[in-house]
Amino acid sequence: MRSIISLFALTVLAASAQSRTVIQAGAVIDGRGGVHQNQQIVIDGGRIVTVGAGKLKATYDLRRYTLMPGWIDTHVHLNWHFDADHKNVSSGREPGGDAQRYTAANAKMTLEGGFTTVQSVGAMIDGTVRDQIAKGLIPGPRVLTSLRQIQSTSGGPDALRALVRRTKDDGADVIKLFATAGLGAGGGQTMTDDQIQAVCSEAKAVGLRSVVHAIGDSGARAAVLAGCTSIEHGTFLEDATLDLMVRHGAYFDPNLLVLHNYIEDPQSFDFSEQIVDTLKKGLAPTAAVLRRARAKGVKIVFGTDAVSGAHGRNAEEFVYRVKDGGETPMDAIVSATSLAAQSLNLGDRIGTVAPGFEADLVAVEGNPLDDITAVRRVVFVMKGGTVYKNTAQ
Repeated sequence: MRSIISLFALTVLAASAQSRTVIQAGAVIDGRGGVHQNQQIVIDGGRIVTVGAGKLKATYDLRRYTLMPGWIDTHVHLNWHFDADHKNVSSGREPGGDAQRYTAANAKMTLEGGFTTVQSVGAMIDGTVRDQIAKGLIPGPRVLTSLRQIQSTSGGPDALRALVRRTKDDGADVIKLFATAGLGAGGGQTMTDDQIQAVCSEAKAVGLRSVVHAIGDSGARAAVLAGCTSIEHGTFLEDATLDLMVRHGAYFDPNLLVLHNYIEDPQSFDFSEQIVDTLKKGLAPTAAVLRRARAKGVKIVFGTDAVSGAHGRNAEEFVYRVKDGGETPMDAIVSATSLAAQSLNLGDRIGTVAPGFEADLVAVEGNPLDDITAVRRVVFVMKGGTVYKNTAQ
């Protein structure tokens, strides 16, 4: 009997060893502000089991690189793409399966760029691609989506509450609403305070977060008072509204990459010279509000508003935030890892290199704490214990 038990134990240990993945890492940025040297990360069943010194045989030797949690982009538009004439397409309803094909391709590029989770806000096609990724049918980051965008024209308070409930029933992970116009239109408030209150309160009632496009101050302030979860863009936020965000625990998601993306390729978006000039003028106040928000202790998360031409280049936001927005590299990385995860209500699952967390990992050549442009040199991407990119030497 004893020999049978011993044989069974050896069989279990052998099976465990076969399913186990061991990463030998040089520097590990843990996502919470810590840096650790010469670590072994043991992964089993898609989750991190241990992190620390060790002498196990490494499945992947990443001692020459810097390892971090997989990055999280809290604001993308996966369905936006360029057509054959290099013109922007954003409907998400293209015929012949084009919408799904382009959305899936953008998701794959985003994952290979180091982003293992994104929030796409949003088109209905996002839901289809989200579910295919979750089933392992196609490669891509973990996707959360709003499925649609709620506007001032979506109805009065009662109609908006009903729309929030329908969006929930349709399978949305989050509610996206437009409290203001876009930057090119001046960013003035478009939804009434009552409309904003109806959307955000109903979202909370059905257990969903609410992220708010708000360029101007009045729309953002109304959204914070309504209990909305996150303010997106926030180009013209005043100090009093930033203080209000701190008191209410609202997250802030300024986006610099999208402005640069538009400015660098205006023809593809059919932007006039006047609109391009307005976008250029938006860079300085966006960088300035980022600095003011950081100084006040606002919870700043990492979103790019990635549209056509930006998918796969999401990491450029790190560079803009450090070089233009005055962020420290560590603050930018925490924004894109543990804090972003917290904002998505996934802080106990992703965004941190620690036992019990999903094995979402990205390795880059160089040290982004010394040179933030190292984020451009992604050599290794793992999501849920599966490797999707490995060019490490």
